Amino acid sequence: MSPYEFQYLLHTIVTFAVPVIIFFVLLSMFIKGISGSRRRGTVNDGYHAWLYVIQQQHVGVIERFGRFHQIVGPGFHVRVPIIDRVRDVNLMTEDEHITFDAKTEDNVTIELDVSVQYHVDYQQRPDGTNGIYQSLYTLTDPVAQMKDYFADALRSQIPSRKLDEVFTEKDAIANAIDEVVSEKMRAYGYVIVTTLITSIKLPADVQQSMNRIIATKNDLESAKNQAEAEKQKTVIAAQAKAEAMEAEGRGIANQRVAIAQGIRESIDTIQGAELDTEEANRLFEYTQWVGMMEEFAKRGAHTVVLPSDFSHGGSVLPDMLVADEAKKANE
Repeated sequence: MSPYEFQYLLHTIVTFAVPVIIFFVLLSMFIKGISGSRRRGTVNDGYHAWLYVIQQQHVGVIERFGRFHQIVGPGFHVRVPIIDRVRDVNLMTEDEHITFDAKTEDNVTIELDVSVQYHVDYQQRPDGTNGIYQSLYTLTDPVAQMKDYFADALRSQIPSRKLDEVFTEKDAIANAIDEVVSEKMRAYGYVIVTTLITSIKLPADVQQSMNRIIATKNDLESAKNQAEAEKQKTVIAAQAKAEAMEAEGRGIANQRVAIAQGIRESIDTIQGAELDTEEANRLFEYTQWVGMMEEFAKRGAHTVVLPSDFSHGGSVLPDMLVADEAKKANE
């Protein structure tokens, strides 16, 4: 290759390479600006490119020569190199989980897990300002400050309550500390959206004691219910038995009344057959005796001893003895 050809090739490379290199440098700076805007965090100092993009739910705070200049919203922006510095402020609601120790009125140390949702106050205030400026220039560590406020508010609420009240009034405690901390953090440009006590943890020995107390109460309640059920069963059985006996007594009484009425009607009928009272009574006794014998026969009686003389109602024992002696003599 001749020197002339070499110079021509070098000139061609320089002519086309330099613009390409400049283009890629600018593109790289632009891409850095975009990627910097995506970095997560309440404050982001990642904007060093002269072209940058502010993402949705973020704002950019421009500092010119180190002083606050203006706030820009989402979109494409141009930064004056060296002179301007862009700081990203995240407006999205964030969730912070905090754990606190506190002692109740009945001297039980408990551990509370608190979940706090908060965001930068971006609403326009009556004086024309918002909380973006305060959130950026009043606190170096807003989360740490918020934790301190919550710890102070929570430890002023728990000691005035017993352990049972802490569980039953959990929402009231959360609302109380939310009101106190919200007022303080608003002055620093932050809004507390909600405060939740998500968990209350007890020491192991206290937990075991509470479990035993609950188990004992359940056993006592079960025993009371069982005793009450047995009592009700006994009362109901006694009432049923009394009603049955009452019904049976009424039945026997009615039966006796019916028998008496029948006897009376029978005697009246016999007396109507021109018999005197003694004859009528003996005839009635005889019919009763015959009826009794029929009942014996119906029930399967194999032997019936009858008196030898029906003219008097004496004992049948002498007749039985005579019959026995006669049987032995025949044998």
